[in-house]
Amino acid sequence: MFEREISLADIINTIEHGEIIEEYPKDEPYPSHLMLGWSGERPIHIVVGAGEQETAIVITVYQPDADKWDTSFKHRRAK
Repeated sequence: MFEREISLADIINTIEHGEIIEEYPKDEPYPSHLMLGWSGERPIHIVVGAGEQETAIVITVYQPDADKWDTSFKHRRAK
């Protein structure tokens, strides 16, 4: 997150108010999902694991590549 210049505030805001765009129920050790949030005009993707006792485990955060995602950043482009 530091290398990608994504702030803790952006991460918290995305977890609290973002949209789940993909779910990974078979991930180990916890199911996870991909969330879309925004930092101003900048899209942010966060993969979050559902830990024990309602704990969110942030796995990774990144700015999605416009070449790989549609303009809404909710759907991957066909290869």
